Amino acid sequence: MEKTDIKAMHFEEVSESLKSLGLPSFRAKQVWQWLHQKGVASFDEMTNLSKQLRDTLSDKYVIKFCEVERKSVSALDGTVKYLFRLYDGQFIESVLMKYKYGYSLCVSTQVGCRMNCAFCATGVGGFIRNLSAAEILSQIHAAQNDMDIKVSHIVLMGMGEPMDNYENVIRFLRLVNNDDGLNIGMRNISLSTCGIIPGIKNLQGENLQLTLSVSLHAPNDNIRTKLMPVNKKYPVDELLSACREYADVTSRRISYEYAMFGGVNDSDECAVELAEKLKGTLAHINLIPANDVTESGLKSSTPERIKHFSEILEKAGRNVTVRRSLGGDIDASCGQLRSKHINN
Repeated sequence: MEKTDIKAMHFEEVSESLKSLGLPSFRAKQVWQWLHQKGVASFDEMTNLSKQLRDTLSDKYVIKFCEVERKSVSALDGTVKYLFRLYDGQFIESVLMKYKYGYSLCVSTQVGCRMNCAFCATGVGGFIRNLSAAEILSQIHAAQNDMDIKVSHIVLMGMGEPMDNYENVIRFLRLVNNDDGLNIGMRNISLSTCGIIPGIKNLQGENLQLTLSVSLHAPNDNIRTKLMPVNKKYPVDELLSACREYADVTSRRISYEYAMFGGVNDSDECAVELAEKLKGTLAHINLIPANDVTESGLKSSTPERIKHFSEILEKAGRNVTVRRSLGGDIDASCGQLRSKHINN
């Protein structure tokens, strides 16, 4: 009989489950605090519980956690790249970044990815499986415990497509936002998608005050389909229509991610077309100096080209910033460290 993933359960579910074992109600709070505030990896670490009770819990439940397999620290900016080993021997990556406002962790939502974007190292190895809510959450606990810091911001922009693991991602979001858990505010969370329209429509009904980031990377179908095969199913104009509806319903501004690739999507014509496509929408454009990924052959645009592209957007009245590139010396793009590790 498969054990229940207790860390993925909401407090009410934990309480009811422990009650069915004949345990008093205060035990649920004790177990919850160990799981969600301290991020323990085993029941043996729950030192205020008796050995008999810990054994009982261990027989019925499993705590899914992340173990640090490899860690790289950037000499340039202190960015930390983690390769985590999961309970079944699979590997995922997370990136810890330090900003003026605190620590931000970029987490993974799947082992591998089925989207197969041309510029992404994650999809090269194909899709393996979804992460549970507990495994997404455990990336935060593992980083915090390793660095003895408090993570204040979360970016769901690591390995995998969050909208392709929708139920587990939504459960994670509610767990990480819990007042008696990590208590990370929704406004400090950004969820990135390559453009899964049904997921965007579902998300707008969740009443979550997070930031939706849409990986656009091109202003038209011709270019975007070459970079992102998902565009065949969800073309640019349909995607932007869903995004406009999301912004209207939620009153939340969408962040459009636009990785800059030399000679591919960085022309003046692309900038003008992008500005026109986003006219009259509640939008922010985030230009990204792309990290070179060996598997793709794509190269980042020059700083001069990115600056000029940004100026065209600004003159058209669009809200635009250029993302500061972090971790360039440690292969901070998700998928690169895992790919190197499993191929060695």
